Amino acid sequence: MSFAKQFETLMEEPSPLMRRFRKLLAPCPDGRLEAMARQSQAITRRHFGKTMRLFAPLYLSNECVNNCQYCGFSRDNPIFRTTLTVPQVVAEAKHLYDQGFRNILLVAGEHPRFVSDGYLQECIDALKNLIPTIGIEVGPMEDDQYGELVEHGAEGLVVYQETYHQETYETLHTSGPKKKFHWRLDCPERAYAGGFRRIGIGALFGLADWRHEAISLATHLDYLMRSCWKASFTIAFPRMRPHAGNHQYTPDPALSLNDRNLVHLIAAFRMCFPQVGIILSTREPAGLRDSLFPLGVTHISAGSQTDPGGYTGAGTEDLHLTVKGRRVELDELASSDRATGQFEIDDKRPVEEIARLIKTQGLDPIWKDWDPAILATK
Repeated sequence: MSFAKQFETLMEEPSPLMRRFRKLLAPCPDGRLEAMARQSQAITRRHFGKTMRLFAPLYLSNECVNNCQYCGFSRDNPIFRTTLTVPQVVAEAKHLYDQGFRNILLVAGEHPRFVSDGYLQECIDALKNLIPTIGIEVGPMEDDQYGELVEHGAEGLVVYQETYHQETYETLHTSGPKKKFHWRLDCPERAYAGGFRRIGIGALFGLADWRHEAISLATHLDYLMRSCWKASFTIAFPRMRPHAGNHQYTPDPALSLNDRNLVHLIAAFRMCFPQVGIILSTREPAGLRDSLFPLGVTHISAGSQTDPGGYTGAGTEDLHLTVKGRRVELDELASSDRATGQFEIDDKRPVEEIARLIKTQGLDPIWKDWDPAILATK
């Protein structure tokens, strides 16, 4: 039985681990939180050593058929859009390779005309001899589609539920295939059935009550670790950031995850899931990221761009608008025009600066943790 079919029951009848998680997440005084933070740091060093894995997102396309009120790629946003050609994707990847990255996450909006018909497979084929660890963050697929991507060389899948509060989910997703709450909820299991062995899940904090999201996310993770036991998992707690079309959705401040609660969240997850990777992206401000790196975080992005062609300027020759999902050609383009990003990043420091900082904290930046040669036979 899939997680979607058990979700409500698991929330109403939590496992012993989830009862512990809920207790850890209860409001607590500063002294207790500081003790949790110290324990989180110690557990992280015990299981991950003094390592910090680095990765970079590579956006392929910002075309999308979904209307999601919190996303810059939302179909009805009249934004500059483009889809990179495979050679342009390779150029972007080589730029990241030259910066040191050996772990890249391919990201794209959900659009069957652009990110389909072998496009992702072609991108992976073109990159796999250069980049040893390739992950994807795209629209949900069937088991066999995931299996085909694994056969071509994709290793990791990232899929965020956005919000685990079904009523909120259905309100914020007004059209497109992403409206299917339960279909998305079971996406990690389909990816596992297709052969993925690195799976990342998370929620976008700021859409619903943060404790409900955290408990739901932990419940999902607990289920997946028991049901998909051959895979390794990462979790992330991205927070709302400004984006194109921001006027369509005004976040409720009462739902926001503040910095103190983010620390609380990281510590609680680490204490309950000692071997799960915790991701912190460039959504967060530099100072906060610096203070969180030693606490329990194991994977970070750096130098990120959230628009297709953001690293090299590729894709501008096919730049166009969309109005209500329909392509509109541009009469003129300014030299500064480029594809619109999914959201605004906050930590804009160069990659080398972040790598130096990691070392000053006594940690080792890890650019590569996998190579196909490991499985090669003589």
